[in-house]
Amino acid sequence: MKYEDLFNHEHIEKYSFHDIPLGVDCTLMSEQYMKEVSDALIKTVENIPAPLYEIGSVAFAAGRRINTNSLEMSWYPNVHTRFHEISILIPKEKIVGCVGCWRFDVKPRIFVDHEWLESLYMREYSVFALVDVIGVRDALRENLLRKEKLIILRDGIDAIAYKYREISFISFADSLILKSNWSIGYFDKGVDCTYKPEIFLKIIEELKAVYRDVLGLGVYAVLTQGSNEYYDESLLHISPSKNHICLNSLGLPFAELLAIENAVKAAIKGGIHPPEEVYMDEQYYHSLRFRYDFEKNLKPSNEYKALMKAEAPHYFYSSLDVLLNNIESETENGSDSLFVNFMRDLLSLKKDWRNKLRRMLRLV
Repeated sequence: MKYEDLFNHEHIEKYSFHDIPLGVDCTLMSEQYMKEVSDALIKTVENIPAPLYEIGSVAFAAGRRINTNSLEMSWYPNVHTRFHEISILIPKEKIVGCVGCWRFDVKPRIFVDHEWLESLYMREYSVFALVDVIGVRDALRENLLRKEKLIILRDGIDAIAYKYREISFISFADSLILKSNWSIGYFDKGVDCTYKPEIFLKIIEELKAVYRDVLGLGVYAVLTQGSNEYYDESLLHISPSKNHICLNSLGLPFAELLAIENAVKAAIKGGIHPPEEVYMDEQYYHSLRFRYDFEKNLKPSNEYKALMKAEAPHYFYSSLDVLLNNIESETENGSDSLFVNFMRDLLSLKKDWRNKLRRMLRLV
């Protein structure tokens, strides 16, 4: 049935595209479930028992801004083993409808094209980092950056890159760009979650040691994460002629890195905060798996201007030691394997019981 023929009840709100509620919790759902949800919701508002929260699967989200042809949202693919938020853009033509019922505390449900929703889970995303060297100008003036040392530095970076082959390293001697691709995880399709942002902090620690030992200089890093339009592609593209390297990414993530870096420099110059070693976009920062007693929300942060985010985002700043000393160890987060095994067992159950458990446990 068409959306126009569903959810027709005086106590059910049907929102037009431009009236979709912003800044509130909502869910994304495949259009395939519209008829079932409509029947259950109408029964619910008429005080007839119905399995409203046992139908299908949902993705937790929140609307941020409505554009002419798209809806900007925060998507929360993982709120169980870490708090993970990703900014996404839903094309207007992929949104079938949006309903809610405030009288029964039914939060807005946005029904979207089924294939588009599946691609949201199946595609790859990226983590980006900019590592810059401190004091290069003075080192050049003192003729400290000689070829011999730069070759040793390059070899040291090669050794680190060899250890972390799932991450691309693009270096310019006095700065590096790092990039990794990762998957959200989609249990119905057998796709595992490969998001491990903590590994970037370990890499920065090793890079810090190389620059210190070879050049006697320090480094700082800027990190962010999010969507990448070059999904299902390799980390790097190198042309057959070997003279064109493409990072397989839009320039937007790097523009965000530079926006954070510019805000940091202005804040340091203006005395807002002192220099630090690591500056992280808030979405990356909050997705890190810190120890339970580490009060991450109380740590210092500052605003920056992002190109494609509806609300003024923040970056968090910290020393590398503070971050690494408060990241959960492998033994502390060993529950991951239990979680994965539980999910695999969950998927072996019949669909109706699986959906009931998903709703009970709020698993997507």
